[in-house]
Amino acid sequence: MTGPHPAGRITLMAAGELRDALAAHQRGDTTAAIYGLMSIDADSWQAIEQRLAALGGTLAQLLSPEATP
Repeated sequence: MTGPHPAGRITLMAAGELRDALAAHQRGDTTAAIYGLMSIDADSWQAIEQRLAALGGTLAQLLSPEATP
């Protein structure tokens, strides 16, 4: 654990940033999408990656589902 939150926990703020980043990506606003992703704290980012991996995917696959085989 590298922060005040238990391993595997996504903060409420990080969840909101991810939601906003995904919405920005969907509407084609790359700058806002990158800003949102870069605003996520390291511990939450790790937890997000772990959850996506458990589902068999990555953030890149989530953002570009047509590229996924």
